[in-house]
Amino acid sequence: MLRTDDLQVFVLTAELGSLSAAARRLELSPAVASAALKRLEASLGCRLLARSTRSLRLTGEGEQYLPHARAALQSLVHGQQLLAGGKATISGPLQLSAPSDFGRNVLLPWLDAFQVQHPQLSLRLLLADRNADLFRQPVDIALRYGLPEDSSLVALPVAPTNRRVLCAAPAYLERHGPLRSLAELTGHNCLRYMLAGRVHERWCFHDGRRELVQHVGGDRISDDADVVRRWALAGRGVVYKSWLDVAHDVQAGRLQVLLPELRGEPAPLNLICAHRAHLGETLRLLREHLIERCRVLLDQAPFAYD
Repeated sequence: MLRTDDLQVFVLTAELGSLSAAARRLELSPAVASAALKRLEASLGCRLLARSTRSLRLTGEGEQYLPHARAALQSLVHGQQLLAGGKATISGPLQLSAPSDFGRNVLLPWLDAFQVQHPQLSLRLLLADRNADLFRQPVDIALRYGLPEDSSLVALPVAPTNRRVLCAAPAYLERHGPLRSLAELTGHNCLRYMLAGRVHERWCFHDGRRELVQHVGGDRISDDADVVRRWALAGRGVVYKSWLDVAHDVQAGRLQVLLPELRGEPAPLNLICAHRAHLGETLRLLREHLIERCRVLLDQAPFAYD
């Protein structure tokens, strides 16, 4: 018989790409997590994950089984909520920090839908590209790309497979011609942003065999990621952004992905909080809500969804 805790180990391992990381999140020892995975594979009679000392990936059977495992866990949670007779209702204030571009152009309608589902919830949204201080600022949760530098904070994955993509507006490409190789970026106006006082001008890619690094330049820099995106939409240059930030623009034809054969830098989206138990049900429901919506965009990404 399948065990719920074994399914949790498998799903979280697939999301994080690491069995040891999944074990830490579930507060299990690596040996216990490994035993849970082996027990699940034995029950199903197949390998779900191909593991070596340096890498871990889903097998074909694992890719087929993962959405069913997720659905089973979600169904169990919903059943618990029904039995609780409304105890899962959330209310009160939620103070959330998010990146400027993602917050304005992607997150806002998602939060609208979340409040429709939970009308007793009040929201305070802070938009900034700098990292929020969860111990000093009036913030409960922060949505951020990448892991926090402070190891005492808890990072819960929302879109762990998200990556950056290189793109430009069709009008810009009409004036300056197509981009045929990474080296040609030196002849293009690259729109750069600043993070923590540093200009992000070292753009990294991977061709499947090795990392490729290109130093770029241009006539525009901003510390607001939304401004950089708006410059790109206006045809001012080439931009290197998180797929989640530009997915709607690409789908609408306002931006075009360049050199899609190259994999951009990982840009995992995480929910950061000081204490997992502090928000309880609110945090869990918000995370599920965001995961489902991010997954829709990631399914349409120009890079492999892995």
